[in-house]
Amino acid sequence: MIDKKIEKALNDQINEELFSSYLYLSMAAYFEDQNWHGFAKWMSLQSKEEYGHGMKIYQYIIERGGRVDLKAIAEPKKEWKGVLNVFEEALAHEEHITKCIYDLTDLAIQSKDHATAGFLQWYVKEQVEEEANATDMVAKLKLVKDAAAGLFILDKEAGARS
Repeated sequence: MIDKKIEKALNDQINEELFSSYLYLSMAAYFEDQNWHGFAKWMSLQSKEEYGHGMKIYQYIIERGGRVDLKAIAEPKKEWKGVLNVFEEALAHEEHITKCIYDLTDLAIQSKDHATAGFLQWYVKEQVEEEANATDMVAKLKLVKDAAAGLFILDKEAGARS
């Protein structure tokens, strides 16, 4: 049976992951509205990935005999100052999620919940990839600045993400 403090923290993390999905979907919608279809695809795929992260925790709680407690998902932001601003905020959000995962891992270790600490190692590794992907896009966008040709190339590159 899962410890109640760990169960609550995992439920809170489900909410974080589902909000992440919702945020990235909002970013995708913004890009669609701006006719940046490649960037929209990138964010849409990111949204689906984050939903999967939440569902993985959902299943884990059930497997450990816990109770999933879904909470309301906050409304995400809808407007940004441009492509770079969106990806900078995506990176900042991933850094926030990394901190959440680290705090959750610390709690599992302090609680001597070795199963949960082990389970969370996948998320620790995943956050390295998440931050690297966002950092890469921010760096490329800073290089091209507002040059239309560069933005079109990056939009195409983002749309090739699978």
